[in-house]
Amino acid sequence: MRIPARTLALPLAACAALALTACGGSSAASDEKSVTVYSADGLKGENGDGWYDKVFKDFEKKTGITVKYVEGGSGEMVQRAAREKSNTQADVLVTLPPFIQQADAKGLLTAYEPKGADRVDGADRAADGKWTSVVNNYFGFVHNTEELKTPPRTWEELLAPAYKEKIQYSTPGVAGDGTAVLIKAMHDFGGQEPAMEYLKKLQANNVGPSASTGKLAPKVDKGELLVANGDVQMNFAQSKDMPNLGIWFPAKGGGKPTSFALPYAAGLVANAPHGENGKKLLDFMLSEQAQRDVSAVGGGFAARKDIEATDANAVELAALMEGVEIFEPDWSDIGANLDTYIDAWKSATGS
Repeated sequence: MRIPARTLALPLAACAALALTACGGSSAASDEKSVTVYSADGLKGENGDGWYDKVFKDFEKKTGITVKYVEGGSGEMVQRAAREKSNTQADVLVTLPPFIQQADAKGLLTAYEPKGADRVDGADRAADGKWTSVVNNYFGFVHNTEELKTPPRTWEELLAPAYKEKIQYSTPGVAGDGTAVLIKAMHDFGGQEPAMEYLKKLQANNVGPSASTGKLAPKVDKGELLVANGDVQMNFAQSKDMPNLGIWFPAKGGGKPTSFALPYAAGLVANAPHGENGKKLLDFMLSEQAQRDVSAVGGGFAARKDIEATDANAVELAALMEGVEIFEPDWSDIGANLDTYIDAWKSATGS
């Protein structure tokens, strides 16, 4: 899901500057005091003030292990790890569902249950220990609060001519939040066919594809877009620096606004060059202090159910989710049929 990688240390800066071409070759295996993370975007701050920024800094200070960081869309990160399977570079992989399940199906993950994983709800971790949620989150949309004092309430409102070239959502199959658009539409409209019929109509107002969801919020804040997709954690964190960004949840017709859990799930990469360092980082991510920082620093929801956050962000997040109906996707079905759903979306939208 999201964009520019921020810096924490010189190796991290070099990695970020080179985007997805960085940390290739034998660089990951050359430094024994390092750990390489491939992650969906959203947990790093725009100004070095995100959850990853603090967790990585604290981890480096405690262990002396430097974090090398590469980010992109969830699907993009899985595809990169798959290409490197014969010369593994990443130690830890963090993506949104269903891409963490996809990574497991491709044989990219190895079993490891981090310390504290037993405090994570069973639905938010793999039974075989291949992955564990480290930050809980929910899917949502954003709107420009200056142009739209009240956000549109329904999907149907987005078909109005006033939204022509003022709507954009990230690419399903590439970005985790883009794939979430399909999941929510299929739930709200009652199946694949009616959802694709709607998205075909919406295409008349859609600006076009975006590999990264995080790039959309700044456009909404500036008024270049009126509406875009996102997720609560990322957009809540962005709203601290983007005063015109509001979070909302579309409803179908006269129904209730809906959303679903979209956690950041982390797994140890199979044949990781620094597997022991990867285990230490996963343990650290689920430590009590790191989990308390999820809301206080990252604007998200703790993955550990024994953490009861009471900070100002946690209170605001709870109020934001009030009245939103949370449904549970069938991740087994989505994992098995994702390519079919993506192909149907491409056919419907001409993408």
